[in-house]
Amino acid sequence: MAESAINKARGPHPFGLTWKARMHQEHADMLMDFGVYRMQKGDVWEDGNALEKAILLVYGRIRFEWDGQEHEEERENCFDVPPTALHGDRACHLKVTCLSDEAEINILRTDNEVLFGNRLYLPKDTPDEYRGAGLMRETSTRIVRTIFDDTNAPKANLVLGEVIGFPGKWSSYPPHHHPQPEIYYYKCNPENGFGYGELGDDVVKVQQNDTVFITPGLTHPHCTAPGYALWYLWAIRHLDGDRYHQPDYPVFLKEHLWVMEKDSVYFGDRH
Repeated sequence: MAESAINKARGPHPFGLTWKARMHQEHADMLMDFGVYRMQKGDVWEDGNALEKAILLVYGRIRFEWDGQEHEEERENCFDVPPTALHGDRACHLKVTCLSDEAEINILRTDNEVLFGNRLYLPKDTPDEYRGAGLMRETSTRIVRTIFDDTNAPKANLVLGEVIGFPGKWSSYPPHHHPQPEIYYYKCNPENGFGYGELGDDVVKVQQNDTVFITPGLTHPHCTAPGYALWYLWAIRHLDGDRYHQPDYPVFLKEHLWVMEKDSVYFGDRH
């Protein structure tokens, strides 16, 4: 496994914008820009680039401004509070101002010539989905928050969501893969927590503020250490002529699909 598959950022990010991936620079194979902006009160991020763009509030209080509209939102943390995100097309000029002592936003951008409008997704728009509940003896129950995908943003080139893995449980399971590149970005609760992620035949340890770059075709289930919770942003870049959507994707490994059957018998079961 190439060391470039994971970006380690031990401890808090420095204040300011840190780019993790750039379309024409580092991790160009992700086909999207991904940046983490740790803001201080009064800091402003303004973006009028002719690119599809999305801003996710991770924590703190900020003011969004776009197309003559504005909205203030506060998110105590990314574990207990559903997300707020602004998604705009190439014509969107957006501005984000930090109103709290500290805040963090995640920035995603990619090429897209289609004008599909702009939308602010509020917490009420992305309720928690307890995916895996009732299956696999609850060993892969996790919270999934799909902010936008092909169902509500069919002209976008990005897919954006969050996952929260419970202590000692798995997520992104059964093992699956897809031809579209994907980025995972992590937070731990408590912050000294950790988990392990599969990248094909390799395994990486993931901790607070790490970023994993998932290249096409690699399986990528994850597990969370007991005692901790693991939040991660997931962002997928649609491919031209090959969009990420069900039932085509994700592609699950057939040899592990039996674990999803409600009458499956596992080791230790008594009948």
